[in-house]
Amino acid sequence: VLFRSVMISELTDVCKRIEQNKDIRVVVLEGAGTTFCAGGDLNWMKSQIRNDRPARLDEARRLAVMLRSLNELRCPLIGVIYGGAFGGGIGLACVCDVAIAENSAKFGLTEVRLGLIPATISPYVVARIGEGKSRQLFMSPKILSADEALFFGLIGGHAPKKNMSEKIEAEISSYLIAAPSAVTGSKRLLRSLGLSIDDAVIEDTINRLADIWENDEAIQGI
Repeated sequence: VLFRSVMISELTDVCKRIEQNKDIRVVVLEGAGTTFCAGGDLNWMKSQIRNDRPARLDEARRLAVMLRSLNELRCPLIGVIYGGAFGGGIGLACVCDVAIAENSAKFGLTEVRLGLIPATISPYVVARIGEGKSRQLFMSPKILSADEALFFGLIGGHAPKKNMSEKIEAEISSYLIAAPSAVTGSKRLLRSLGLSIDDAVIEDTINRLADIWENDEAIQGI
């Protein structure tokens, strides 16, 4: 899976539909095919470079709204990571309440290799792993193993591919024996106690992403 306009719209829309359906207790997010998310589609990025400033801001805002919608989903969100999560895929893993990966999955904040920064995903990554560990990842496109991703706190666990279904079912079952409103209340409590990801923070990341799309390094890197 790659970030592109259609996927951004579809994920934002499905969040709205989940919020309206109180029968949904748990949501599982996984990629189509062999990779959870390989980051942004380069053709989509090129189109942002060709766009004018207002259009860049609009697209960056749509991405930010999608991430915020997933992060603030009322019910638990479980990420299932096959293959790997790179760039924006790390952001998707970090808006999940728990992410489970197969043992062979790879991870990387690869934006700097393309002359970009992890802008709109940054609040969620820092909220998940803290500033100290983020400093070790934001500035280097190094690729992490599942064990390293677990150490950094990007995922909550990993398993052999043959055992993934069992592990995910166990995770789902733990939420289904809990009272739904208490689960929602607990999630909202945690968001109120953790790193503030308010309108001002999100707007700043939107502007930073639009800015970096105008940078010569990004133009050359992409």
